Amino acid sequence: MSLEVAPSSLLIDVLREQCQLTGSHQGCDTAQCGACTVLVNDKAIKSCNRLALQCADQTVLTIEGVAPNEQALHVMQQCFSQHHALQCGFCTPGFVMRALAMVHEDVPATPEAVRDALSGNLCRCTGYEGIVEAICEALALLRLER
Repeated sequence: MSLEVAPSSLLIDVLREQCQLTGSHQGCDTAQCGACTVLVNDKAIKSCNRLALQCADQTVLTIEGVAPNEQALHVMQQCFSQHHALQCGFCTPGFVMRALAMVHEDVPATPEAVRDALSGNLCRCTGYEGIVEAICEALALLRLER
């Protein structure tokens, strides 16, 4: 996809306003909550403090592109559902995207390692237990598929 963007345009704004990809949310305006997390070349980045032009000629994946098709959820999404790893859902896309980056980072499927890797994502509703359990299970499953 090719877009014309102003040099000062933030990636979150381009995704939401120009691309109509509204799954990523701007939660804090300080890059601390992680609700805006997307993958750029399989690395988790916070799109609220990244200029869109910094992502030129790179692969940007948002939550909208995670599921294999409209009828099925990605393994990570299935695990989030099974472990009740969401409540209001505002932060969930950012957590899912951060968790998908963990696959590429070879984060161990242990609660301690997952909690450490999630240090830049905040949830005000769940208490994190379900999120950590979901990610641990999904990491193990996705690594079996490799």
